[in-house]
Amino acid sequence: MTSTPKTVSIPKNGVDYRGKIVLAPMVRSGECPSRLLALKYGADLVWGPETIDKALIGTTRRENATTNTVDFTRISSDGAKNPALNPEQRESVIYRLHPEKEGRQLIYQIGTSNPETAVQAAKLIAPDVAGIDVNAGCPKPFSTSGGMGAALLKTPDKLCSILESLVKEVGEPNKIGISVKIRILDTAEETEVLVRRLVATGITGLTVHCRTTPMRPRERAIRDQLKMVANICREAGVACLMNGDVASREDALALVAEYGCDGAMIATAAETNPSVFRLQAEGGKAPWEEVVEEYVKTSIAVENRWGNTKFLLGQMIPGKHPAFNSMTHTKSYTQLVKALKYDDELLKMAMAVDKALEIGEYEKPKLTKAERKAANKAVTKPAATPQDRPMQEEVRKTAAGMKRKAETAELDMPPDIARQAGPASVPESASALAV
Repeated sequence: MTSTPKTVSIPKNGVDYRGKIVLAPMVRSGECPSRLLALKYGADLVWGPETIDKALIGTTRRENATTNTVDFTRISSDGAKNPALNPEQRESVIYRLHPEKEGRQLIYQIGTSNPETAVQAAKLIAPDVAGIDVNAGCPKPFSTSGGMGAALLKTPDKLCSILESLVKEVGEPNKIGISVKIRILDTAEETEVLVRRLVATGITGLTVHCRTTPMRPRERAIRDQLKMVANICREAGVACLMNGDVASREDALALVAEYGCDGAMIATAAETNPSVFRLQAEGGKAPWEEVVEEYVKTSIAVENRWGNTKFLLGQMIPGKHPAFNSMTHTKSYTQLVKALKYDDELLKMAMAVDKALEIGEYEKPKLTKAERKAANKAVTKPAATPQDRPMQEEVRKTAAGMKRKAETAELDMPPDIARQAGPASVPESASALAV
């Protein structure tokens, strides 16, 4: 008789990663419309972009009746020195999900270096997702400089503590699984020691990106440690996904069979064309024109941030096609729909979203540098009359209460907020790949 492979128990509200081909977590490329499109074309699960725990802590959960999404928002830190300059200050959407279309297929990836803050943030979003995944593989400075991402590979005690805390304090109460995404280490022996520790923390899934921390996406994935990692996970009953140079569903299935993994992630290929999740027998990879139109419609439907939409279109539209040049010159959804010559119905929707997002012709005039300086000076100088003092003091208190260190303020602001100009403005440090 052959023994039945060990399998960890999948929580009631969680999901089993076995047999799944999924969308990898990608900064900027894993926002709500990208995930919905991946699911439309056959992705079994979708990972959201790494979101730092401190960015989520302090947000307000709102059910958006217009977009049918759940939004986690906070007041933007922009203008914190003098809130009186912007009395109608808008809330920034830190994380947006669509409960009906992705809720039970969405894995929230958390960036963290601390068990306490990890738990605090994860508790906020756990009821709305199918799992929490810890990012222990991002090599970018914005992650590693804070001891997060790939830096956790050098502090395995801390990483295990984070996972154990999430399992006990978030996974078990919410009946969802906790997982982790890592990179391979320099030697198979080092990787083996780490993986054996990780699978003993109570996690239900482990993804291994087949690159070392210094490696970049352009460097070919190294798979010589993959079978070993898959075997350790199988012994512990933990699902093992692989990531790195996976181009399509057929490609993923072939790699899974070859290396004995339970599933695979698709990253860069899905960023360019999410229809790569569809089997050839079911239509295969769709023409970019079809995918781009679906993406624009979806982005408008969920009122996606304009800068993020424009960035993704820069990945989807071939650079030499006339449509690429037309797209890069647009500054709103209305201009985009006109440039790509879509129908009047979508144009009406685009105009409504532009108004809601205050972009394009609906963008509010900004204060000049001189006007802002004068307004700030007015707050700091002595009140002209006794009657003015209470109001001025209140503004000072508010400004002081909102003042934060630069690194904290950055957490409040999604990466593309300050980069509305489009693809050409994205620096190398803001690479789409999170892990």
